[in-house]
Amino acid sequence: MADIRVGIVMGSDSDWPLVKKACETLDKFGVGYETRVISAHRTPDVAIDYSRTAEGRGLKVIIAAAGGAAHLGGVLAAATVLPVIGIPVAGGALNGLDALYATVQMPSGVPVATVAVGSAGPTNAALLAVQILGTSDEGLREKFRAHKEELRKKVEAANERIHQS
Repeated sequence: MADIRVGIVMGSDSDWPLVKKACETLDKFGVGYETRVISAHRTPDVAIDYSRTAEGRGLKVIIAAAGGAAHLGGVLAAATVLPVIGIPVAGGALNGLDALYATVQMPSGVPVATVAVGSAGPTNAALLAVQILGTSDEGLREKFRAHKEELRKKVEAANERIHQS
């Protein structure tokens, strides 16, 4: 396994089926990660400790997935200098809108990058982590460049299929 550089924290184990997509994406790029279930509200001391010790453990980026009040990303960001990427998890009475608002409305000085609500969120969070890591890792940057080329080729192929009809 590659060095663990990304911490993936979810507020509940019910988030795992969604968060697993971030793990699969990081696997594709050969980026090591660790996963934890930590609640910003039920285990705030654990969340703060996790975040405070992340840099010393070699982490470079933290991904936080939470629904509802979705304070996890902000709590983690408050206690570290590492970049934090928030995944607002859909669910509850507002189907993720509350999680989106909570994640994007961080106060000045406590940034949390925010990705999409829904199935694209975990993949995009992992891709953003790869891009961040790629700023100091040329090999990873080249893997991301190849990924972008794959996307371009898929669009070209789709365009060809449509025009052959």
